[in-house]
Amino acid sequence: MQVEKYTKMLGKGLFRPFSSLKLRFSQLLPDVQARLSKLRKEKGELTLATITSDQVLGGMRGIQATLALTSKLDGNSGILFRGLTIQDCRAKLPKKLIEPLPEGMIYLLMTGEVPNAEQAEEVRKEVASRAVVPETVERLVRSLPRSMHPMTQLSIGVLALQSESEFLQRYRVGLAKADYWKPTYEDALNLIARIPRIAAIIYRQTYKDGSIVPSDPHLDLAANFAQMLGYPEASFSELMRLYMILHCDLENSNASAHTTHMVGSALSDAYLAYSAGLNALAGPLHGLANQECLKFLLNLQASVGDDPTPEAVETYVKGLLQSGQLVPGYGHSVLRVTDPRFTCEMDFAARVMPADPLCRLVRICSEVVPRMLAATGKVKNPWPNVDAQSGALLYHYGLREFDFYTVLFGVSRAIGTMCSLVWSRGLGLPIERPESVTLEWLSAFAKGKAGSNQP
Repeated sequence: MQVEKYTKMLGKGLFRPFSSLKLRFSQLLPDVQARLSKLRKEKGELTLATITSDQVLGGMRGIQATLALTSKLDGNSGILFRGLTIQDCRAKLPKKLIEPLPEGMIYLLMTGEVPNAEQAEEVRKEVASRAVVPETVERLVRSLPRSMHPMTQLSIGVLALQSESEFLQRYRVGLAKADYWKPTYEDALNLIARIPRIAAIIYRQTYKDGSIVPSDPHLDLAANFAQMLGYPEASFSELMRLYMILHCDLENSNASAHTTHMVGSALSDAYLAYSAGLNALAGPLHGLANQECLKFLLNLQASVGDDPTPEAVETYVKGLLQSGQLVPGYGHSVLRVTDPRFTCEMDFAARVMPADPLCRLVRICSEVVPRMLAATGKVKNPWPNVDAQSGALLYHYGLREFDFYTVLFGVSRAIGTMCSLVWSRGLGLPIERPESVTLEWLSAFAKGKAGSNQP
């Protein structure tokens, strides 16, 4: 029965021939496989780092334990996409106006090579051709209660796409391990292409009248998303391009990316893996940060007015710190400099909305708050991060439904996590299975009494 079903699916053209991007990936894969195999054979016992008990008890922070080909977070340079800084990407990736096209970033993350305009356009066409969401999924998403949190709706919508999984169908009828990456590539590109449509339906259904502009195959991923949301301004499309670039990837160690990676390591398909990742992203300690930053800014604005002095801002922030509260949008677990993503957002605000009072307030805060936090002697990184500005940019355009902000994050992060998943399948990375310790064993180890096995 499964073979017959698969044969019918092939007859319908469900499994596509190699696109230029898929072909390039297939050409690059053998060399990376060989490098990985050689490294494991010759240096498999190499010690990377010593793990402290504080790291075990502190959420595994700083433990070097996962492989990520697509990006790396550097404490001084910020996020590096295939070795390129954000500013490198803004300068080198193909663009329509000023900000890079997300399709160029897809090519970069998937291949490690900077695409030319023609290659980025080929990816754009490929993604656009995959953007049709099945009617059954659209009906399901539209049937969800308007009171349901948008992130819950998005996770359900992505999970509903799982019935379309090409990896699932191929695996059921038999698939060589060396070919796992091929249907995973199809699922990954399909998910990247379709998640903006699902997100737009959620936005229009939850906050507006439910109507939605049809997907336009002639637009890039970001501009099409902006139009479906109901924001056709060219500058908002530019903001979405920037947003997708800034949030597309952050190695495999943050909660949403690592959850996607971990679930995917069990050979769960792209939809199962990313739905899980979205659930991690929805947590208050992860994807909700930009909402908290915007609330802080609005409360600050209500207190100091639209044209405040640095002294007024300092007085307000001093009151927060004295009451034991945190200043949202400042500090980062890895970065020890101003987040380059924040700098890009500041550049965008200065160019597009120089008179916006909320963005001016962000700028004043970025000058005042680091100095105040540094003076406490308790903050390792007092500098602004990406969340300090992102909410204010959305607020400027009238997108003021705070609970939807994390959905935008989720649409963007699909790019990096899906490219990583394809590489994980291509390299045959195993299921994650770290070992745990009990508190009794850790206590005994600290006293030098622990044996080789845990009690």
